[in-house]
Amino acid sequence: MAIVQLIEPEVKDLGGFVARRSLPYPHRQMVGPFIFFDHLGPSVLPPNKGIDVRPHPHINLATLTYLFDGSIMHRDSLGIVQEIQPGAVNWMTAGKGIVHSERSPDFDRHNETTIHGIQTWIALPVEYEETDPWFTHYPAETLPTWNDNNVTIKLIAGEAHGHTSPVKVFSPILYLDGVLSANGHFTIPTDYSERAVYSVTEGISINDEPLEAYRLAILESGHEVKVSATDAARCIVIGGEPLGTRYKWWNFVSSRPERIEKAKADWRDCRFATVPGETESIPLPEVVTEANPL
Repeated sequence: MAIVQLIEPEVKDLGGFVARRSLPYPHRQMVGPFIFFDHLGPSVLPPNKGIDVRPHPHINLATLTYLFDGSIMHRDSLGIVQEIQPGAVNWMTAGKGIVHSERSPDFDRHNETTIHGIQTWIALPVEYEETDPWFTHYPAETLPTWNDNNVTIKLIAGEAHGHTSPVKVFSPILYLDGVLSANGHFTIPTDYSERAVYSVTEGISINDEPLEAYRLAILESGHEVKVSATDAARCIVIGGEPLGTRYKWWNFVSSRPERIEKAKADWRDCRFATVPGETESIPLPEVVTEANPL
């Protein structure tokens, strides 16, 4: 059987736009190094209503933002200001600590806009958890993209089908975007011990078994899997090698629970760096509800 676990995401309202959160899940913390998986939207934002995720901290992880539609302006405590548009990658390595905000660009706020994309957190190997923070933007045209069997595949990160993404990663990883036309199909290689397919739309099948929209299908290890569609459809494939136990609390991830306790105290006591140009921030929550933004 190709699918060993099927995850129905928890739906969250993040202030005017919907997020479907598949990871972490009660019985599945991670897929390879992926410890957080959010499908944002598709949500329509009316004029004068944008995304405003105030500055907040991260440690011991990397964040990867990938959009299908819309745009987001990233600002962080390194002084980086970078808009992300569909098909590009924003990769932020938190390492020993970073703070960032995510807002709608000013020029989008006067018009009706759509936001739609995937946001993930990627755990770092223990030896890289306390690396210096850094941020890199990869334009859409720099990512490997190919067409085969009525499918357009963009390799977001890692290696697959003889292609290598320029996105710098810290451990073996698979992350691709598959856009299928009628009767399109492709295979997921066995190179990674943990793999999953997320159905962004209806119409995806795994080894000819239909997969309902908005589901994360955890795949059996060691067997090649066919993804297909009888009509236009889209999916995301993630995978990689396990890194061991990770602890998650709010926006913090670490292999050491005591490191998370230190991060809590540092944020509460204003010891993190600030984001230039920002005058507000998200306070440390008393209770984590998992509705907190990336």
